[in-house]
Amino acid sequence: MSHTDTIVALATPSGTGAIAVIRVSGPKAIDISDTLFESIRGKKLKNQKSHTIHLGHIVESKKVMDKALVSIFKGPNSYTGEDIVEVSCHGSTYIQQQIIQLFLRNGCRMASAGEFTLRAFLNGKMDLSQAEAVADLISSDSEAAHEIAIQQMRGGFSDQIQKLREELLNFASLIELELDFSQEDVEFADRTQFNELLNRISEVLKKLIDSFALGNVIKNGIPVAIVGEPNVGKSTLLNALLNEERAIVSDIAGTTRDTVEDQISINGINFRFIDTAGIRETKDVVEKIGIERTFDKIEKARLVVFLFDALDFDKAELVKIKQRYPNKELLPICNKMDMLNDSEIAQIKNEIPETIFLSAKHKTGIPDLERKLLSLVDSGALSGDETIITNSRHYDALRKALEEIQKVKEGMQMELSGDLMAIDIRQALHHLGEITGSVSTDDLLGNIFSNFCIGK
Repeated sequence: MSHTDTIVALATPSGTGAIAVIRVSGPKAIDISDTLFESIRGKKLKNQKSHTIHLGHIVESKKVMDKALVSIFKGPNSYTGEDIVEVSCHGSTYIQQQIIQLFLRNGCRMASAGEFTLRAFLNGKMDLSQAEAVADLISSDSEAAHEIAIQQMRGGFSDQIQKLREELLNFASLIELELDFSQEDVEFADRTQFNELLNRISEVLKKLIDSFALGNVIKNGIPVAIVGEPNVGKSTLLNALLNEERAIVSDIAGTTRDTVEDQISINGINFRFIDTAGIRETKDVVEKIGIERTFDKIEKARLVVFLFDALDFDKAELVKIKQRYPNKELLPICNKMDMLNDSEIAQIKNEIPETIFLSAKHKTGIPDLERKLLSLVDSGALSGDETIITNSRHYDALRKALEEIQKVKEGMQMELSGDLMAIDIRQALHHLGEITGSVSTDDLLGNIFSNFCIGK
């Protein structure tokens, strides 16, 4: 793939709409557009200032295809760093395809997935972690995910990594310099300061690595399995949480034969609720398959909501779930609390202190459940405006960089020679550079940008 030719793609979602935007980028973007666009004032696009919009017609051999607005952005002051033309046309799928094909016939190539952002990276308009944040921003479906993507796209994470890398590089240069004077037995790198730097870098890397647990939750949502015996109100609870009739509710036990999933956002955090088949002994083949899937969903869930009927409470089933999944966060919920008196509530609290009481039918106690769910997610870093890692590639690079830093620290304690420590320092620099793209390969870039949408 050449990154010096001119590319074109639809920048808005495919399908019919009020308008569509077709994006063109490359050295001939303005010249090609000039041959296909007739301004209502007779202007030539190449003679116009950057960041201006012009009204006219898209034409081919004097045949008018559409009336459109054409925006021009001259490099290097554009998204890709190249000349960009954006055609805002009417949103007919026929018009969209006709205009794109017109540009293809006149010297453009169809853009690959993420190629506009790839060019922005290659032209120094953003680093690799910022480019990845563009994809995260497009796919963000909650306030928290949006905030993290915006912060990363603005370079907060990049600046932090780049600063650490520069400080480490300065000391690495001094240690490398010592190797040139190995016979002189001199030290250019102050070992005390170097040790302090290694400790500080280790703390920062550990904090970033630890933040991935929260970041991954924010990016992908928290899977919550709603489990319990048949007819305790699991589907009613799901409907109450979603505030819509999503799952079928019936007095007949075993109504839910398969899992039903949907998600809601609570204070910017996405929770993916899974209504499961009631757990019981059954000879019904279909229901048995549903129960097997229930256990499968419990395995994959981060939180397990165990719902039981206030009027038919059996602690034994709760104990079985706890024993079967000892490492799962289990939240006991007593449904139909409106049918209990104070002494009965106190008795259940005495047996299971962590129980939350609610009535799924009357939607009472739902806010208490939401607050409890939020409390199980350590979201303090969000309000503190701290850097949070959401990307598994970044997590892996940070973890590898920390391992190399630990090796350097051990080498310092063992008073190893500078040439041995230099190897580990170079590896740490390499892994940090992978995050921002200071170190990259064609395979890495291809893997990252292939996950983008075409037109971005």
